[in-house]
Amino acid sequence: MSAPRLDGRPAGDPGGRRAYDGADAPEAADPALRTSAPPRRRLTWRKLTVLPAFLVALLLATWLWFEQADLDTVTENALSGGQVTEALWQHVQLTVISTFFVLVIALPLGVLLTRRRFRGAAPFALALANIGQATPAIGLLALLVIWLGIGRRAALAGMVAYAVLPVLSNTVAGLKANDPTLLEAARGIGMSPAGVLSRVELPLAVPLVLAGVRTALVLNVGTATLAAFGGGGGLGVLITAGITNQRMPVLVLGSVLTVALALLVDWLASLAEVLLRPRGLEAGA
Repeated sequence: MSAPRLDGRPAGDPGGRRAYDGADAPEAADPALRTSAPPRRRLTWRKLTVLPAFLVALLLATWLWFEQADLDTVTENALSGGQVTEALWQHVQLTVISTFFVLVIALPLGVLLTRRRFRGAAPFALALANIGQATPAIGLLALLVIWLGIGRRAALAGMVAYAVLPVLSNTVAGLKANDPTLLEAARGIGMSPAGVLSRVELPLAVPLVLAGVRTALVLNVGTATLAAFGGGGGLGVLITAGITNQRMPVLVLGSVLTVALALLVDWLASLAEVLLRPRGLEAGA
């Protein structure tokens, strides 16, 4: 009978193979203890294809309807000469420019209102932003046209005032929702206030901020149709022309393009929400 070894291995097992087999190897038996693969982002094939396919079908059906429709001279004149393309391009410009100014105003202001010195001003700033959205869009645009005159400036000012609230409120809410213990830990390892903001607070608030930006984009696409009443252009020109001249094809085309653009913008924003979300905040991360 052989004596046990001093290192605890059974005799006759010089390589120590038994000590790392079966139940003696918890790392091999328990998959949770193994190194997990990085989580995959939730971009499924349905999210990538269903809405674009619907938009293609919607635009194709509209085109086929126009092909068989009997268009009179007034309708043809309203849709000829690149007027549809120009109105669509103006609508995209209005949406992009107004959203840019919303981000320039709302993001820094939201960060500022969560700092200790300016927290008392947060209710007043949010109430002021809420006034812009609570006011009927057409009435707000009319007031701005009286003040700024007819043109794109009044339309952009009205769109910014109407869409600044979602981004501002979500930025404030996202920064306030951060766990104070995480912020204290970041300060404890020597991070500066700017470092805590840029590397801890803002990344944690990204999901709420992106949700606010998505809402603002869709609001701006819809509000841009009213820019036509102030001389700002956009797809509202087609809708107004269709109503004024009682031409259903013009009205249908303007409405369908507006709906398609809003759905497309919302889809692109939903993809950005997934792609720009920090990896550590993903489910299963």
